[in-house]
Amino acid sequence: MKQPVILVGVGEMGSVFARGFLRLGHPVYPVTRAMDMSQVADSVTDPEAVLVAVAEKDLKPLLAELPSAWADRLILLQNELLPADYADFPDATVISVWFEKKKGQDSKVIIPSPAHGPKARLLEQALASIDIPVRQLESGTDMLFELVAKNLYIITTNIAGLKTGGNVGELWRDHRELAEAIANDVIDLQQALTGEIFDREALIQSMVTAFDGDPEHKCMGRSATARLQRAMEHADAHQLEVPSLAEIAANMH
Repeated sequence: MKQPVILVGVGEMGSVFARGFLRLGHPVYPVTRAMDMSQVADSVTDPEAVLVAVAEKDLKPLLAELPSAWADRLILLQNELLPADYADFPDATVISVWFEKKKGQDSKVIIPSPAHGPKARLLEQALASIDIPVRQLESGTDMLFELVAKNLYIITTNIAGLKTGGNVGELWRDHRELAEAIANDVIDLQQALTGEIFDREALIQSMVTAFDGDPEHKCMGRSATARLQRAMEHADAHQLEVPSLAEIAANMH
């Protein structure tokens, strides 16, 4: 029998990965909020991987309590993820998820999901078994670009959606000037958060490729207001001018 996979966080997204691992023949052990991770680590020894599928806001406290035996088997998939979030886990595998899973619906692929790290091949095989494409990346630098591209897409569309509503196809067709202004503010923020300089045109082109992958994707998710608030907090912390974001934030009150 193949080694087990530990699944921390048994929501919609976790359920997709679980199905892929099961298809490959890996037993999947779920860890719910009510369970003690250290007890699971003691009873399920030598897992193949530990997939953390909790919400963004829950990631930091969870990583602080992660059993040390799991440190080199970690897989992370959260939105708004950057290398500083997993700096204590140099062997972590990271996937930028470009498929959607909503309650009562099957997974919907937007574009292939890039992944990097020791467990990237496992992810590619597991998700391929349920028709979700994964691109394995060669370097951490490539992965950083992909994480920032995903952040750009999700933060730009969510915040623009607070003003425009609608879907990403309409946003780019009817409100391109607004979308570009917000995107440039978001890139400024991502550069401040990572200490890196990115190719803006390449990032915006990545965002547009994702728009084309699913033009009817709604701009404004449930987390839109929280994303705007987080962005403004980051801007304040880095003393960064973000006029487009500030204007939308001012109109929210």
